[in-house]
Amino acid sequence: MLAVTILGNNSAVPAFDRHPTSQVVTMDGELFLVDCGEGTQIQMMKYKIRRSKISHIFISHLHGDHYFGLIGLINTFGLLNHLQDLHIYAPSPLQEIIEWQLKVARTTLPYKLYFHSITKEETLADEGKIIVKCFPTIHRIECYGFSFHQKKGKRRLIVEKAREYEIPVAFYDKLKDGADYAKKNGELVKNEWVTEDGPPGKTYVYCADTKYDESIIPHISDADLVYHETTYLDALQQRAADRFHSTSKQAALIAKKANVKKLLIGHFSSKYDTLEEFETEAREVFLNSELALEGVTYRV
Repeated sequence: MLAVTILGNNSAVPAFDRHPTSQVVTMDGELFLVDCGEGTQIQMMKYKIRRSKISHIFISHLHGDHYFGLIGLINTFGLLNHLQDLHIYAPSPLQEIIEWQLKVARTTLPYKLYFHSITKEETLADEGKIIVKCFPTIHRIECYGFSFHQKKGKRRLIVEKAREYEIPVAFYDKLKDGADYAKKNGELVKNEWVTEDGPPGKTYVYCADTKYDESIIPHISDADLVYHETTYLDALQQRAADRFHSTSKQAALIAKKANVKKLLIGHFSSKYDTLEEFETEAREVFLNSELALEGVTYRV
């Protein structure tokens, strides 16, 4: 199962019980944290996120509403005697910032902390059943989106065919893994004779902060679920452009052009006390649009 839980859906200023950006991507019990704005730890506890399952953190850019909660989380892991390695993927200046904070506090962590600097579009992690890639977005500072690709499932066994070739049941799991079967008489049973392709993997894409930019379309094309910022309603298109952000209809237009299956919108400006109009505007362009609500888990 691939899913995303929204911990924070607001932009820079916490307001109206909405919090700065943070979300958790879940894949078969493994958790990946995407951005870590102020209050992320509180949101984790509120929504019962198992911090111990987090070993990879992805920070899109170095505006405070996307990483000011990180040093606190790193410290908490230490206080709770977290032992597994922690990998942080972010623009390169973050390593110096975090190491300085740890140094002045004379903090010694009980686990190994690894920094992976992002400088270009690339594959960041290949972990078990999921691959994580990044791509640049157009924002006021260096900024990256992240795509989570679930690997294709195991091959489906055609039981009748396997029986026809007299393959023992004990070998079925190996067939699902793609192995051929060698009979005792030397005859080789090709895997494709007794299996078929497994289910395709799902894809979730987090577009981070960005102005309207069609160059991201290849990175989100045909994705099952996409999160795109909508800081402003469409009446403020010029303000959005000036501040390197997007509007509700612009996010929906990107989703429509990329032929995605579902769009989540978030990163709302604190000038808005209610959000319903964001969803209404987005749906005028791309019907399968939905507000990214805090505490809600969206299955991909």
